[in-house]
Amino acid sequence: MIAHIQGKLVEKSPTEVVIDCNGVGYQLNISLHTFGLLPNSDHLKLYTCLLVKEDSHTLFGFVEKSEREIFKLLISVSGIGANTARTMLSSLEPKQIINAIASGDVAVIQSIKGIGAKTAQRAILDLKDKVLKLYDIQEVSMFPNNTNRDEALSALEVLGFVRKASEKVVDKIVANSPDANVETIIKQALKNL
Repeated sequence: MIAHIQGKLVEKSPTEVVIDCNGVGYQLNISLHTFGLLPNSDHLKLYTCLLVKEDSHTLFGFVEKSEREIFKLLISVSGIGANTARTMLSSLEPKQIINAIASGDVAVIQSIKGIGAKTAQRAILDLKDKVLKLYDIQEVSMFPNNTNRDEALSALEVLGFVRKASEKVVDKIVANSPDANVETIIKQALKNL
């Protein structure tokens, strides 16, 4: 595994750079995010990810280690290849991708060219727990100011139900009928818990 490459920047474009490292020119595929962070100097260090296939060895370069880690997470999802992951990192900031996955925001992921609803859902399903653990993010509620939801959750907790399990059920109920009152939410939640 090649962890990083350091040398003289010979060529650069929005999608790739060539770094001369002791007389050997390494071509690295980059995202627009990395392209925007490239320094103006000739000397450059990029963190890399080497992907080996039957017919090719491809290097991807990143200015930030964190972007490389997100790239590795994305390519671990079935249906997201290296080029799709690079497109995702070119379309959104890495933090936006992390937040979208952590909050389960399918619309943000799906807004990226080449990502359909199923792929977006699979990415969230596969990566949500990893992202929450890796980046130490508290699970973000999609209904931050819904007092009926919060009161229903408190009532269910008092009744002895685990908050984590209750949240999933209550969030589905609130998503389907946002105007539901506390009593309705609790009744429907009790049927599903």
